[in-house]
Amino acid sequence: MKKCPYSAQREKILAEAISPVATELRLLDASDLISLLRFEYYGNLADLVASAAELFFHPGTVNFGLGGNYTLEWGGKPEVVLDLEIKPRGVTVYAQLTLAEDHAGIEINHISFQNASSDPDANTAFLQRSLHDARYIVAKPQALAG
Repeated sequence: MKKCPYSAQREKILAEAISPVATELRLLDASDLISLLRFEYYGNLADLVASAAELFFHPGTVNFGLGGNYTLEWGGKPEVVLDLEIKPRGVTVYAQLTLAEDHAGIEINHISFQNASSDPDANTAFLQRSLHDARYIVAKPQALAG
């Protein structure tokens, strides 16, 4: 995607929103993810992404996309890139999630607003609200009255 002045801000919003999903996916063995990519077991990858996402987002919000990539070199650390389709209400984001040994990153390839505003700041704020609304919010426990 051609970067615009709002790209970095939107990627930061998206990264904060899906960081728990990335953390769950990083618990998987890198060699398993690489094998699934190499042999094009995309249904299995879709199940793994859905399982990680269902802990934090409403069903259908975070989905495996069309594929991915990996880096695995002698003496180097593995890196896995998964295509994701993130669809909170009113927005579709196509992104690539990079998973490495001690970090994860996200890059937006395309973003589409269902009812886009002419104000890019309003679109960015809508993206943030929409991602927040798609998450399961755990209520803080109430103190017991004594």
